[in-house]
Amino acid sequence: MTARAGEPFALPRAVAEAERLLAAPVPPAGPTLAQGDPATGEWTATEGAGFRIVPLWEGDPLTGVYAPEWNDAEEAADAHLAALAEELDRRWGPHTTVRLHVPLRRWLSGGSPVEPLFQALFSVDLYGDLTVWGPIGAAGPDGSGDRWFAVTVGHSDGDAPLVLAALVSDRVVTEADDVA
Repeated sequence: MTARAGEPFALPRAVAEAERLLAAPVPPAGPTLAQGDPATGEWTATEGAGFRIVPLWEGDPLTGVYAPEWNDAEEAADAHLAALAEELDRRWGPHTTVRLHVPLRRWLSGGSPVEPLFQALFSVDLYGDLTVWGPIGAAGPDGSGDRWFAVTVGHSDGDAPLVLAALVSDRVVTEADDVA
């Protein structure tokens, strides 16, 4: 659960938060740390070397919900993601999709190492593919200043609500190679 529980989705707010997140600093190095609301402990952000992940919206708990209501909840989350992606496409140009099945499989198997960004996404139950823009920003002579931005919808399991989250990274967000 996130600190966004109970808030309705509002596209203007989500876009404003995306722009603030894109402009905010990210830690250049260090461990990955999840942050929680001081009063409730609910997830508010995760930061790691070169990235920050935040929830933008959380749906209703799915306790006792079955089809067709379950399908309606998934469709609503996907519609929020699509509306946000459409608006960000207008601002930043077309997005790409970064599928997460390869790093997720690695993470679940405990085999090959997984990038800290992907590990951070999975640790807060964000398993959905990423809708990615980048590079965004004015790069300096050394290439610094560029950012990658992504949104995703995740759902842990069972009765947990669907979550729309965003991330910013000062490193390329790209699909992992599927090598055995």
